[in-house]
Amino acid sequence: MKDQLFEKLENAYEDMVIIRRHLHMNPELSFKEEKTAQYIVDFYNDLGIDVQANVGGNGVVARVKGGKPGKTIALRADFDALPIQDEKDVPYKSTVPGVMHACGHDAHTATLLQLAKAIHELHEDLSGEFVFIHQHAEELAPGGAISMIEDGCLDGVDVIFGTHLWSQTAAGTIEYLVGPTMAAADMFEITVQGAGGHGANPHQTKDAIVIGSQLVTNLQQIVARRVDPVQSAVLSVGSFVAENAFNVIADTAQLRGTVRTFTPDIRDLMEDEIRRVVEGTALANNCTIHIEYKRGYPAVVNHEKETLYLKEIAEDILGEENVLETAPHMGGEDFSYYLEQIPGTFFFTGAKPENDFPHHHPKFDIDENAMLTAAKALGAAAIQFN
Repeated sequence: MKDQLFEKLENAYEDMVIIRRHLHMNPELSFKEEKTAQYIVDFYNDLGIDVQANVGGNGVVARVKGGKPGKTIALRADFDALPIQDEKDVPYKSTVPGVMHACGHDAHTATLLQLAKAIHELHEDLSGEFVFIHQHAEELAPGGAISMIEDGCLDGVDVIFGTHLWSQTAAGTIEYLVGPTMAAADMFEITVQGAGGHGANPHQTKDAIVIGSQLVTNLQQIVARRVDPVQSAVLSVGSFVAENAFNVIADTAQLRGTVRTFTPDIRDLMEDEIRRVVEGTALANNCTIHIEYKRGYPAVVNHEKETLYLKEIAEDILGEENVLETAPHMGGEDFSYYLEQIPGTFFFTGAKPENDFPHHHPKFDIDENAMLTAAKALGAAAIQFN
């Protein structure tokens, strides 16, 4: 059946490209993907495939039952875009000002739609049931995965597979990793309330800029001096705002940043230490400092059995030399929520184009041939799981 599936996918490649480019030209932001969701629903309705809309919000779930009994396998693709102006000079450039698919979610969707069509055409000879999860709002916490799970998208599912097309690795390759693969992504906002005043009389003030600068320096010592060197953590202050006239000492300052970790204990440690540094800095400067710490997606932790299974599937398709063990990525992904519920794995499909730019870049693009690689890997993993 694998050969028949691959033949159908190869014949469907041009349709994948058409769908991907249509979605690329018509992107929608997280939690606002109504037209994209309807496009997906219409695709399944036209094929006569059982489909459910508005799953946990704008999510869509389609199901195809095989002609023989077996396990239930879920495949997931996301479909939201980002608030970025598309700067590529291509015919399929985004037509929506300030919004673009800068992370490959359009291609994920096109891949899964054509894979679902191929599996549907072969379903009488297949075992088990196939669940196609089209998830909204991956880019913006709290994300779409958790609400779709709460709305039943994983009901009866035995295993889940997902992939991310990756513009930084060569097309024709697949990367995998057992265990922690993508980081938990948290954020914090710190507001320093000092006592402003005239720049000529600093002794009469509590300088929020100086205090904020102490915070930046002190926070950097957490990873260096509180986290076990064999563990991984990132703390980055991305914004420091205290705008005043040149001769005014700042009354307030606001810092915003992110924390990335892989394990629950280090995640807890980082939050505790950040709060401790904030409290200590406030005490030392006799001022008020408020912190708001928001936990984002947990780490993506791939299950060993399913990851090694996917590795074998990929090697059969691409050859051992093109299936590589990757290092953990510090980016976040709410596929983590699925893996907290059921076994599965999340892998990376190489999609590096000729003129490559990183994900979330205004000129981001992919080698569209990667969609076919992803479809074959996901499809083979699904139909051979039983």
